[in-house]
Amino acid sequence: MATAEPEEMNVRFFVTGVGGQLGHDVMNELLKRGHEGVSSDIQTAYSGIIDNSPVSKAPYIPLDITDVDAVERVVTAVNPDAVIHCAAWTAVDLAENAENQEKVRAINAGGTQNITNVCKKLNCKMTYISTDYVFDGQGTRPWEPDDERHPLNVYGQSKYEGELAVEELVEKFFTVRIAWVFGVNGKNFIKTMLRIGKERGAASVVDDQIGSPTYTYDLARLLVDMIQTDKYGRYHATNEGLCSWYEFACEIFRAAGIDVKVTPVHSDEYPAAKAKRPMNSRMSKEKLTENGFERLPEWKDAVARYLKEITW
Repeated sequence: MATAEPEEMNVRFFVTGVGGQLGHDVMNELLKRGHEGVSSDIQTAYSGIIDNSPVSKAPYIPLDITDVDAVERVVTAVNPDAVIHCAAWTAVDLAENAENQEKVRAINAGGTQNITNVCKKLNCKMTYISTDYVFDGQGTRPWEPDDERHPLNVYGQSKYEGELAVEELVEKFFTVRIAWVFGVNGKNFIKTMLRIGKERGAASVVDDQIGSPTYTYDLARLLVDMIQTDKYGRYHATNEGLCSWYEFACEIFRAAGIDVKVTPVHSDEYPAAKAKRPMNSRMSKEKLTENGFERLPEWKDAVARYLKEITW
């Protein structure tokens, strides 16, 4: 541990999307380790939770990643050793609306390309956060990082195009695919379930989509470890273990000690979802092990720890 400190102290990071779940935790993790970091998001000032965490006091620069000139100017001025690109359009169902599709692509594909252009110019490392939605969700075997990508919806297609931009322009890149994300800073499935459970005492949740939740606190630690290496490429990083959304919901209520009736339903019985979801979101994380990275803890353990961090 002591021998790693001098190297860590010399790394300068630029993090996008700090107003979101993952960007918030990534910035916190960097600052806790003593790194120099500059954060950004589209809002004129930091818009995440204001608490005793370092991110709310960190240097912040407002940035619209779809503005190519602004991205060039801001990132060049920061001159980072590494960029962790967390900013994205993540409202999957709203992405399907015709009036939103151009904006979704401008953010997730075009905005990512703007970031990669500067990373290429500066020859700095880049981490791009992607998703299980780049796959078609067929079959039952876990997806490998280098499997063919066939997105099912607008959001997935835009993130796929972001992946391509990174791979074509940046030599020192990490593409990290995640799924079913939850963190303290923002909305997520756990917070929604807790609200519905308290208000209604019952919830209906799909039971035929299988995957793994991802706690952003755990993921942030991995991302900071990863970007300090030269083990570049595509990775999958979710908490260990598999479940359906129904099983996820049941565990949330069990761990929270709330008596809620949870009814399993099939995806085709859930009309609220506009975007087609992958049925199989199992993702292989063997590449993490092969390259010496510590995999994320088991998902039930992550849920229990998360519930202690939030007010509900």
